[in-house]
Amino acid sequence: MLAYRVRMPQIEYVTVANHAEAVNGLLYLQGAGLTQIVQPIDGAGQPGVVHVGIGVSLVVGWNETNETFPLTLTVEHEDGETIVTIEAPIETGRPAGLPPGSDQRSVLAVSGEVQFVRPGGYRVRARLESQESSVTFRVLRPSAPPAGGPADFHLPPMG
Repeated sequence: MLAYRVRMPQIEYVTVANHAEAVNGLLYLQGAGLTQIVQPIDGAGQPGVVHVGIGVSLVVGWNETNETFPLTLTVEHEDGETIVTIEAPIETGRPAGLPPGSDQRSVLAVSGEVQFVRPGGYRVRARLESQESSVTFRVLRPSAPPAGGPADFHLPPMG
């Protein structure tokens, strides 16, 4: 008896960065491989907003082109609470002239302003049906809010 196995694109990697963009099939990352985020604290002692990007690369086989696959990204706190879930249907076309049997990469980028409610460990999970790949990072808070800001900067008197 022959077993029929549906092939799936493979998750090549998932990464956390300061910023991520996907343009024309290329993934642009700034500050990729981030393992710590020091979240600012405002003057009232409240957690500030930080810009965070997530980049994902998938390897799509010849036979998986022109089909839609459900990719799910989640960001979770170390206590198991899901902070955000993003669902993205992935479909990669087969360009004219591509040699038969060739694999392709499909990339996805998500960037945004995030206010982490509490410090600690976080995990970004990328799921594609039964496959999963993840990366972890920590959110840290400075020990005390900064004493002053740009308005507290003074030039010495001239003369």
